[in-house]
Amino acid sequence: MCGIVGYVGSKDVVTMLLNGLQKLEYRGYDSAGVAIVANGCLEVHKTKGRLSGLCSLMDGCKAPGAVGIGHTRWATHGEPSFENSHPHTNCAGDIAVVHNGIIENYMKLKKWLQDEGAVFVSETDTEVVAHLINHFYTDDLLSAVQAAVTHLEGSYALGVVSEKHPDMIVAARKDSPLVVGVGNSENMIASDIPAILEYTRDVIFLEDKEIAVLDCRSVRIFDEYGKPVNRDSYHVDWDAAQAEKGGYEHFMIKEIFEEPRVMADTFMSRYKEGMIDLSDIGIDEKLVRSIRKVGVIACGTAFHACMVGKYIIERLARIPVEAEIASEFRYRNPLIEPGQLVIIVSQSGETADTLAAMREAKKRGAKIAAIVNVVGSTISREADAVLYTHAGPEIAVASTKAYNTQLMAVYMIALELGRLSGNLPIEDYIRYVEGLKNIPQLMNTVLQTKDQLARIASRHFSQNSVFFIGRGLDYVLSMEASLKLKEISYIHSEAYAAGELKHGTIALIEDGTLVVATAMQRRLFDKTVSNIKEVKARGAKVLAVCFEGSDMPAEIADEVITLPDTDDIFAPLLAVTPMQLFAYYMTVEKGFDVDKPRNLAKSVTVE
Repeated sequence: MCGIVGYVGSKDVVTMLLNGLQKLEYRGYDSAGVAIVANGCLEVHKTKGRLSGLCSLMDGCKAPGAVGIGHTRWATHGEPSFENSHPHTNCAGDIAVVHNGIIENYMKLKKWLQDEGAVFVSETDTEVVAHLINHFYTDDLLSAVQAAVTHLEGSYALGVVSEKHPDMIVAARKDSPLVVGVGNSENMIASDIPAILEYTRDVIFLEDKEIAVLDCRSVRIFDEYGKPVNRDSYHVDWDAAQAEKGGYEHFMIKEIFEEPRVMADTFMSRYKEGMIDLSDIGIDEKLVRSIRKVGVIACGTAFHACMVGKYIIERLARIPVEAEIASEFRYRNPLIEPGQLVIIVSQSGETADTLAAMREAKKRGAKIAAIVNVVGSTISREADAVLYTHAGPEIAVASTKAYNTQLMAVYMIALELGRLSGNLPIEDYIRYVEGLKNIPQLMNTVLQTKDQLARIASRHFSQNSVFFIGRGLDYVLSMEASLKLKEISYIHSEAYAAGELKHGTIALIEDGTLVVATAMQRRLFDKTVSNIKEVKARGAKVLAVCFEGSDMPAEIADEVITLPDTDDIFAPLLAVTPMQLFAYYMTVEKGFDVDKPRNLAKSVTVE
């Protein structure tokens, strides 16, 4: 979503803001801008389009010792334009605001402010905030922001500066992420840690409805009632180099090649003496014996991890599982039993719909276990227990390594639920644990398919539609493979349960249509082969994905990707990486921006 940075200190504020915004480009945006208070005056510079345009506009500008805020906008209100770009100001132009989130009552506030004499120049909800702060301003910026936010409904992360307070930034948040970077005689705000990691590793995560006041010497935090809050900083221990390309052409391909390491890190963090240890997150025998069903909730790619979780928890633990899309769950008056285990999955830990669904489930008495990548995120703080993945910073908008680590976490939970419920014999448990342990090593072999997939992509990138089919866990894999392709290459693609082809879908298959068929469930292999024959008979080109040694008939598959042999249950862990590589190379062939697909954002922090 929108990216926010802010800086107060002795360094050149222009450089600091632009560098910070560059680190947030992965969030997706359509315009960029900065507001700087220097020499007693507030200056706003902004432009439609890429950040490079703003950098060109600001070329040669220096403002050491100044205060500033910056923003990359992901459109929610109003088309991409100069007027709708952030920062926004009051009529006098002496207060500037940047905002991530959605102000739901902005139309009501706008009418009221217009009646009070405010003149609006944009279509955005954010401009309301600037005029609202001005309405309450006397001589204290903090008090004006505190008064203004009490009138806001919806979500917000705000950075506010004023030429009347040339050494201060006021920041506030509700349901949108905002971190404070604590430096040496300098302090910063940002939507995400990578924006400030080059300058400090000590950060403070603002809680909902808190307001922070930053100058170069201190950070003061206040709760919604204006009472001071004492908050320890968190020391970020991952390397800043992890957020750089490291010689790769794109972040996405770099992150795919990091998958063996990060999956091993996630697994080994919980592996002790041949078993998986989840005791610290409350998954123990007492809990498992008390639950009658499990809920797994997420959005987007993370929801596909939940779908895998449904299959394997039910298979290994024999406990009913409901996999829910968070944006649907929160509005359907769900049935939650007191004490029920609900697993929340989110890479960022800030996904708005997932956060709201978690709060709804918690309110109804569920025990919340979160699978999260970002330490200190809102979901990680509000969940009853957290199983952190160890993906590190994921910069490309399309999730790859973070998804793989989510899968690893889901498998660990499923195995423990199976063991503790008594429904998974100990000998099978040990065999599966060892199989899971070996997955990262097998992934190195899987990555060797990249050249073959690049050649396949070079022959098929002009396809208008691609269909993915599979059965059981292969169908869930197909869902993620389809999403990955369409979100970055803009090729229409759909995933179907292979057995559903005859129920209408096969009407869409015509001569030359590419069908990607995964056949890694051995007990369903012959059934899947029959479905492949059906599409082949109608002129489809077929890319098949299967285990080494599978008896895939040569006459029905135009291309075959073979993966190292392992238990069928682990197919989603191994086969998703070739699908990620396929999407990557299809997009490269089309010449599109792999890391920043249009209209998409890395972390969806608004509803």
